[in-house]
Amino acid sequence: MSDESNDNNELKAQLRAIRDKIRVTKVVATRSVKGRNGDSFAGFSAGWQSIQDDYGGPGADAMAEPAEDAAYAAQGMTLKEARVAHYMIAMTADVAALESAHANGSISGKYFADATAGVKNQYGRMIQKVLGHKSSDGDKSES
Repeated sequence: MSDESNDNNELKAQLRAIRDKIRVTKVVATRSVKGRNGDSFAGFSAGWQSIQDDYGGPGADAMAEPAEDAAYAAQGMTLKEARVAHYMIAMTADVAALESAHANGSISGKYFADATAGVKNQYGRMIQKVLGHKSSDGDKSES
């Protein structure tokens, strides 16, 4: 084996070790829909195990102590779980932005129905792919 091949294998091993230790504690998704009556926005964030990063703000007395918070963070989501969680939050943000645009008349009912169905279908396929399930279009897991 060449030195370059050994270096590549070592780098891959290091990257795998880092990836296996990463724990995600929060996912965020924001969306906007441009329509004839302006832009409609939606945004969501979700914390794992109620991790909060706003110490000192409203409700600070109800939040975990920093040491307890750190313990929860150590139990965060794996990258695979975080991808699925992000898809779930992103889909919610997409649908909420479409609902807002539909409610204020910026998009038609037909466009809303078609776009919402398409969003849910595509995210469903993406989630299936990450989880290792074969989707209806033949995609296989990329885990």
